[in-house]
Amino acid sequence: MDNWRKSSYSGEGDGNSCVEIANTPTHVAVRDTKTPSRATLTFPAPAFTTFIEALMQHPHP
Repeated sequence: MDNWRKSSYSGEGDGNSCVEIANTPTHVAVRDTKTPSRATLTFPAPAFTTFIEALMQHPHP
């Protein structure tokens, strides 16, 4: 995947305290901004959507 984008909630400073995501029509990949060449997690798009919706319903304080 070559369409990586950084979260808009990247943290202070240079924004390296976050993840990047890339997507295709069927999958979403997630990687650590600080170490992009290391492991990438890939999820089916519907599962990732469910995960994000759950996070939005229960925001971190």
